[in-house]
Amino acid sequence: MVQVRGKQIVVDIHIPCLIDQLNPETGFNMVKVLEYLECKVNYDTEQTCCGMPAYTNGNFDDAKLIGEKFIREFQYDRHAVSISGACVGAVRQWYTHLFNNSMLHNPCKRLQKNLHEICEFIVDVLKKEDLGLSLAAKVCYHDSCQSLKSGIKTAPRTLLHNIKGIELIEMTRPEECCGFGGFFATDHEDISVSLAEQKVNDALKTGAEYIVSNDPGCLMHMDAYIKKKNLPLKPVHIVDLLARAIG
Repeated sequence: MVQVRGKQIVVDIHIPCLIDQLNPETGFNMVKVLEYLECKVNYDTEQTCCGMPAYTNGNFDDAKLIGEKFIREFQYDRHAVSISGACVGAVRQWYTHLFNNSMLHNPCKRLQKNLHEICEFIVDVLKKEDLGLSLAAKVCYHDSCQSLKSGIKTAPRTLLHNIKGIELIEMTRPEECCGFGGFFATDHEDISVSLAEQKVNDALKTGAEYIVSNDPGCLMHMDAYIKKKNLPLKPVHIVDLLARAIG
């Protein structure tokens, strides 16, 4: 049974490493959005990485140590909400490999069940598709690879479609990788930059002001390319867009 306080759903929030270190305002906007939706928010200040960077670089022992701490940080039987589709995907997919038939098998399964990306939490758990918001903006949406692997595709678009004044224009290849991939961007720089160029050019063709995503890593990667080329496009996390519409 998920913990509820009165009419408020009690949630634990996950602030990804990139948000904590580079864009803390997005973390505050996450709280703003959840409180607007009348959720009671808990945050563990000792929270650290989910272990995805170590896992994707093949350091499975390190990933397991980090993952053990992460699981214990979300030990309660209540919803956990993240603003990173990639981190949610890592927990749902790779934690099975790390913790299946281990001492943390059951706590891991519980976390995999309780952890949600924020858009799917709003749409699928809270059952809210129209938040009664308005904001004049022309946007396109980028699907991160890990989000797609976890089935997170329609919820962000549902929220965007229901913001009055938002014009959502789909890119030709919205599911195409942006080239980030964590250490992939440093280990294979030429390929990574080429994919970023392709993604940004697809976004520019839509005429959108903003390229929106739920993945901090993808946004950081595309932002670096856009700034280097001085292009008329702004990467923005969907949480920041929602918070701006709330006012």
